[in-house]
Amino acid sequence: MTKIQATIVQAAPVPLAISDGIVAATGHVARAIADGAQIVAFGETFLGGYPLWLDEAPGAALWDHPGTRALHRILLEQAVTADDARFAPLQDMADASGALISIGAHERRRASLYNTQFLFRPDAPPLLHRKLVPTHGERLVWARGDGSTLGVHNADWGAVGSLICWEHWMPLARAAMHNQQELVHVAAWPTVRDAYAIASRHYAFEGRCFVLAAGLIQERQEIIDGLARVGGDAEAEAMLRTIPDGVLNKGGSLICGPDGAVLAQAGEGEEYLSATLDLAATREALAALDTDGHYSRPDVFALHVNTGAQDGVVWE
Repeated sequence: MTKIQATIVQAAPVPLAISDGIVAATGHVARAIADGAQIVAFGETFLGGYPLWLDEAPGAALWDHPGTRALHRILLEQAVTADDARFAPLQDMADASGALISIGAHERRRASLYNTQFLFRPDAPPLLHRKLVPTHGERLVWARGDGSTLGVHNADWGAVGSLICWEHWMPLARAAMHNQQELVHVAAWPTVRDAYAIASRHYAFEGRCFVLAAGLIQERQEIIDGLARVGGDAEAEAMLRTIPDGVLNKGGSLICGPDGAVLAQAGEGEEYLSATLDLAATREALAALDTDGHYSRPDVFALHVNTGAQDGVVWE
């Protein structure tokens, strides 16, 4: 296979109510696959929605804020787990179609939340990537991932991996991913601002791969509606209403090639963004630049990646 069709689903999540979000996601995936998609990508934490209150609600970061505490409890109650039975429809779609489905979620592991990108693949368990460093205020919600989820899926036609948001400004994380010879990379963002588009295009050029930079559409009222879906909370709603009204995550998704060129660009509304990826182009691009090979200096630079799970407690 030398050409594949990729689709980014730029859509509004169902904030907080993850089970409802999975239902919405399966509808989007079904449509994308029916239109020929062989890989389908969603933005950062599509399942559960991006926690906009961290950036937009004045006071959300204050110690012991009752609204923040309530929302954290709700996220823990709603969050998915690695073997979550609610994932069955997405796994079934991957099995039946052979397509790959990359979708972000709030994942619960023991008592902590992680920002995790799940890659559903045919006849295999999902591949997980947990965000290595939550950005700025995100550390109030998510724990840090480790090297145990810094991997790729080797499809019949090549390797697929992902990083989340500001991980694309971690040079050593990029180097680790380039070493695994990605042909297609999912860059999951809450919204693809100008700088984020630059980072995505840079990643494609540097890694000689195709990049699916996937963003969300999200506004304040959707979070308030999602809160009502999960039973509501007066303190949480009061804090959410301090967020500016209107659309705050504005999509901007793009698909770019191994030369950094934009193949497809979305606007600010809901949209299915598709492109045909000619995988031979990744090989041709290596003639000029191979950052993991002829353009590296292993005699000068070396990178050690610890892929062990950092559980903190070892039971023997």
